[in-house]
Amino acid sequence: MNSAFTDKIESLLWDQRIKTLAPIFKQAVRALRFLYAVLRDTVSGNLPLRAMGLVYVTILSIVPVIAISFSLLKGFGFHRQLEPLLYKFLQPLGEKGAELTGQIIGFVDNVQGNVLAGAGTLLLFVTTISMAQKVEDSFNYVWRVDRPRGVAQRLSEYLSLIIVGPIVMVTAITLIAQVKSNQLVQDVSGLQGISQTLLLVDQLAPYAILILGFTMVYWFLPNTKVRFLPALLGGAAGGFLWATSGALFTTFVVTSTRTLSIYATFAIVIMALIWLYLCWLILLVGALVSFYAQNPEQLRLGYRRPSIGSRNREQIAISIMLMTASAFRDGSEQPTLSEMADVTGLPTLMLIPIINRMVAANILSRSSKDELFPHRDPGGIKLQEVIDAVREPQQSDIWTEGTWPEPVAQISRRINKAISQELGDQSVYDWLDEYNGQNNKNS
Repeated sequence: MNSAFTDKIESLLWDQRIKTLAPIFKQAVRALRFLYAVLRDTVSGNLPLRAMGLVYVTILSIVPVIAISFSLLKGFGFHRQLEPLLYKFLQPLGEKGAELTGQIIGFVDNVQGNVLAGAGTLLLFVTTISMAQKVEDSFNYVWRVDRPRGVAQRLSEYLSLIIVGPIVMVTAITLIAQVKSNQLVQDVSGLQGISQTLLLVDQLAPYAILILGFTMVYWFLPNTKVRFLPALLGGAAGGFLWATSGALFTTFVVTSTRTLSIYATFAIVIMALIWLYLCWLILLVGALVSFYAQNPEQLRLGYRRPSIGSRNREQIAISIMLMTASAFRDGSEQPTLSEMADVTGLPTLMLIPIINRMVAANILSRSSKDELFPHRDPGGIKLQEVIDAVREPQQSDIWTEGTWPEPVAQISRRINKAISQELGDQSVYDWLDEYNGQNNKNS
């Protein structure tokens, strides 16, 4: 989107006068902010590019993924349910969907008979895990997560998802089919009133399973703590968009038969690529909905890198250090990155660069679960070190030194001397004790 246009829209949606409106109008404005942010990030962000990348990964990985699922389901006697599921996914392609389903199942049968043994099995699992990693990277991008899962965590969780996911999905569909064929259910469905209710439930059940599946993906895949309600909202949005786009795409295929005939045998490939792109884009848009549902304070920021002054960086660094040191001394749970964002009222995009500098300065540690710890005894960490973490060059910096005119160097030395004289040798614990003493005196 044009920056002048977005600036004008945001100046209206975030105008200070909105605070004086009636509650119902405030809610309407919040809804408009939400829709605007999702549309802005979808159009001007990298979601379309990431969806295209996932289409490429899907083409390379779809046969290994289905082959592994086929093998696992075969052990449970559910392998015959795989083909109907695949056909249902490709149903918007019309007759070409059935043709493509048959071809994919044929490829899978070849893999089952010739490759799925020894080194072939390892290759299939590596390909499948690679696809899961690419999907996680895209979800981490949506959720502004700067670190992926560790290798061990990746292997265990991805394999669990690959093994358990297809079994749970097929089991749920099988149970629904068995319930529908149960004699008691059929007898009860003949009663007036109940038959209409059961018909409505039967029509809504596939959509409920779809929304639940989307919700589980949004809840599990990002390498951060996602609350269930935002994941459910994202799942509902993703499921609605998927069902709607499926109906529209089916109409497009039916009405474009003559146009697609120009491409002859390539038409099935082109339609499949377009449909895969739409599916991945919808999945990422649903993830974006769940992100903003959990982090509404970032609606205006979007993917733009926040620009802050040096004083703000110092205040953020001191706040992080004092909160982590206080929790460490009290023996309470260490704050996480998301909790720190909630307390400070700042987006994680603003906190991450400062946390990384504090980690590079060896005064802060960040766990795989985004918990923040003092890197060493806070009684030995000087407040001067905390300030220097954001003011002085770190090993992680590409440019660590510059050449300054002598007047600039003199001013810099005077600033450093003033800060050192003011803070002295005061440690983080010393400052906490002084602050607590002042609070007790005032109370």
